[in-house]
Amino acid sequence: MEDNIDVEENQILENNLENSSKKDLIDEIDSMRDEISSLKDENARTKSNLMWKVRKLEKDKVLIENEKIRLEREAKSLRAEVERFRSPPLVLATITEILDDNRMTVKSSTGPSFLVKYSKFLDEKLLVPGSRVALNQQTFGIVEILPSEKDKNVSGMEIETKPDVTYETIGGLEDQIVEVKETVELPLKEPELFEKIGIDPPKGILLYGPPGTGKTLLAKAVANETNATFIKIVASEFVKKYIGEGARLVREVFELAKEKAPAIIFIDELDAVAAKRLKSSTSGDREVQRTLMQLLAELDGFESRGDIGIIGATNRPDILDPALLRPGRFDRFIEVPLPNDEGRKEILKIHTEKMALDEEADLDVLSSLTDGLSGADLKAVCTEAGMFAIREKRDKVTVADFMDAVDKVVDSNQDNFPEEAGVMFG
Repeated sequence: MEDNIDVEENQILENNLENSSKKDLIDEIDSMRDEISSLKDENARTKSNLMWKVRKLEKDKVLIENEKIRLEREAKSLRAEVERFRSPPLVLATITEILDDNRMTVKSSTGPSFLVKYSKFLDEKLLVPGSRVALNQQTFGIVEILPSEKDKNVSGMEIETKPDVTYETIGGLEDQIVEVKETVELPLKEPELFEKIGIDPPKGILLYGPPGTGKTLLAKAVANETNATFIKIVASEFVKKYIGEGARLVREVFELAKEKAPAIIFIDELDAVAAKRLKSSTSGDREVQRTLMQLLAELDGFESRGDIGIIGATNRPDILDPALLRPGRFDRFIEVPLPNDEGRKEILKIHTEKMALDEEADLDVLSSLTDGLSGADLKAVCTEAGMFAIREKRDKVTVADFMDAVDKVVDSNQDNFPEEAGVMFG
């Protein structure tokens, strides 16, 4: 009996031990599973961090490569700039004579003249006496053809935009317009007519007359009607401080006209440099006379082929130097006088075309009341009449407005500058 009890107890103990070991094993397995799951999470985080670092490194690599390329280009540019500065300077020279066998004589800016050869790759049409070239410092061979030297002020004299003045907007100058067309426009548009007749076109015309009569308007109308390059100069621009500067500007203006041909040179207020030459002791007067002599030389120096026209304008023809007025320099003299009754009517019709006039406004009567006024004065009359109407808050200009405007313009011309006011310089 006791033996059976011991056997059962042993069996129970064994069962308990077996159950205890299974439970420990299960706990151990669960613990291992938790650890594996934790390791997997940590591995995923590590992998994500590594992938992010790899992508960042790839981006940094691309940026570094781009920066490397930029720095290489900059270094190449700087090396080229350094080499350019290290290269010896070129010698400026002017061609004096063309010889055979690709040879020519040049006068360098340093003084001496040289017999040099030029490359066949250079444009031979540009290699003419007077052209500026660059010479190699060691061999003195021509390596480059340079553009002619031009003062920036001369380049700015070329009018890029055509003026909006036409012959239809100029009243009372029908005869003058015909002469301007014959002298300036016809040689530019139909030069073959002069070849058939066998004469050279006139070199230029001189417009003279009182101020405000339309001399500058005629020149602007010519620029509008032709496709030629229009070069406008006020003669006082030729007067410079230093000796030779004015003469150089004159020479460069005519060179510009030759390069831009067909061209028209318009010299306004010509009397500023073309007054009669008198014996004077001041250096300023002598410099103006040098400029005039250069102008005379340029007028004589180019052959008239109808491709360059010259228009001069002045309101003081009585003080012009006789050397300027001889044939071959200015071939035609066109007087632009004060308008007559019919001319004043045409001018008033042009200036009142866009004005709101009262029905009683009669241009015939108004033209008869404005005797002695220039075209500029008539434009001022129309403007003043409009101002009187605006002052009264009216939408139309009446006869009374024109009468008041005429009185105001006439009075201003007579009384604004009395003779006893004094002189500018004492």
